[in-house]
Amino acid sequence: MKLVPQSAPYIRKPVSVSRMMTDVIIALLPVTVFAMVQNGWASIYVLLISLAAMIGSELIANMFIKWPKGMKAKELFTKDGFAKVKATYTVNNFLAPIISALIFALILPAGCAPYVVLVGALFGMIIGKMVFGGLGKNIFNPAAVGRIFVAICFGAQLNEAYPTQDPFIKHFGVDAAAGATPLGFTKGNLGNIGNFNLLDLFIGNIPGSMGEVSAICILAGAIYLFARRSADLRAALSYILSFAVVMFVACISFAGKNNQMDKLFNMWLYQILAGGMLFAGVFMITDPVTSPITKFGRVAYGATAGVITVFIRIMGAYPEGAAFSILIANMFAPCIDYFMRGKPNTYTWKQCLGLGVVIICAACIASASVMGGWF
Repeated sequence: MKLVPQSAPYIRKPVSVSRMMTDVIIALLPVTVFAMVQNGWASIYVLLISLAAMIGSELIANMFIKWPKGMKAKELFTKDGFAKVKATYTVNNFLAPIISALIFALILPAGCAPYVVLVGALFGMIIGKMVFGGLGKNIFNPAAVGRIFVAICFGAQLNEAYPTQDPFIKHFGVDAAAGATPLGFTKGNLGNIGNFNLLDLFIGNIPGSMGEVSAICILAGAIYLFARRSADLRAALSYILSFAVVMFVACISFAGKNNQMDKLFNMWLYQILAGGMLFAGVFMITDPVTSPITKFGRVAYGATAGVITVFIRIMGAYPEGAAFSILIANMFAPCIDYFMRGKPNTYTWKQCLGLGVVIICAACIASASVMGGWF
């Protein structure tokens, strides 16, 4: 038997990687079009800068990584030399950075400073992907890497970008200095849902990062993506369900402590619809390159990210935790694969029981946190 080394993504479906990537781009179209209609030029230039930076940096980096052996630099400008370099590229070298660029732009606010978009896109693609060897070899989601980098380095500039959506902010009476996004109101107080109603959260008539505001557009993309079987439903469902369960327990504890049981379901649905949890659950946690390869591994991977998202929202310094949770879960993916080595690629009652115990423990920690008992 001959073992042939291959790089991710590892798929068990009769489809090509390029078709899966094309489906992801199509699934992102409703969110992308909504962002452009809602924000106009303020979103279009963010998308264009992100696309140019990520596509260009991947192509240049890939040229050096796969430089033809023995070929001199000056040969690149000859017909034969250019043909040799061109032969190292496939359609996936264009589709993959397009996906990363769209996701990165959509988790930024419209009107974001051009240099912030450029630096974040370059950092996410080069440091988050190409230093690992390029397509299929990265362990971190490039879009999440870029988003966390700009959040840490350019937090003030990002916050200044949210008030550019003046019609929506004025309509809801939001004080941009106090918190530009719906989740900003609930930090430290799950019951403070401001003047946002659930219908507007579902449609997208709210301020926030471009791709996270419209739940209906995200769900439209999800239906297409999963109907085409171009994304793994296990990771997405486990991420969203684990988040929903742990957050529901936290909301019950908060509502019981503050005599707000009448607002329980509004608080809970607010946390589900506001922020980037749904977007991350559909388009980021399902990345086949940075997720485990086994069935139960992907369930555990998604649940890990979902629990961490809740913890960051209610205990961390940031009101949103989706991008951070994706990166942390990315770090655990190789560990999950190592733990699952040699085991049947099926679900067992021990695995399900173990995962259930972990989620129950996480719910207890979240409950104790909002009750002020442990943290």
